[in-house]
Amino acid sequence: MSTPIQQHILTSNARYASSFPSTSTQPTSATDPLSTPKPAKHFALLTCMDARVDPAAAFGLTLCDAHVIRNGGGSARDALRSLVLSNCLLETREILVVKHTDCGMTHFGSDEEAREVVVGKRGEGARGEVEGMQFLGFRAGEEEEEARRDVEWLRGRKVIGEGVKVSGWVYDVRTGKVKQVV
Repeated sequence: MSTPIQQHILTSNARYASSFPSTSTQPTSATDPLSTPKPAKHFALLTCMDARVDPAAAFGLTLCDAHVIRNGGGSARDALRSLVLSNCLLETREILVVKHTDCGMTHFGSDEEAREVVVGKRGEGARGEVEGMQFLGFRAGEEEEEARRDVEWLRGRKVIGEGVKVSGWVYDVRTGKVKQVV
């Protein structure tokens, strides 16, 4: 039995798939964006999983333009594996780190506080699973600084190719505007 959310996904996907460009009726070529997992515009965009951030709409992305990587807080440390795959294997040449205002990751004062919230909601049995986990939160109002920290951290990684452009941005969830900060 499907939940209402699962049914919505199935119905919406059927509508989407009915007008999806078929690769089986088209020859694949280097100019066919569906023939490769490499993004057509050769960049990766890292942002938060917050539902108020719609990267495609906010940044003018279409299917196959970019790798969009999302996690809580848009954390570079949390996303490193995906960014390495994007850069090393799929040849992206630019990484955009996009933080946003009013991020949920600013609601924890420390990793320990975040762990206690999880244990409070899930019980003592969860303590072992979150012990040592880094939640990578940051303070409200420090979105720009956090973007700068992540950009500098990524620029210092040997697994990110030399010459890859890394920039930092802050998206305002109240206005829909984005500002480059580094």
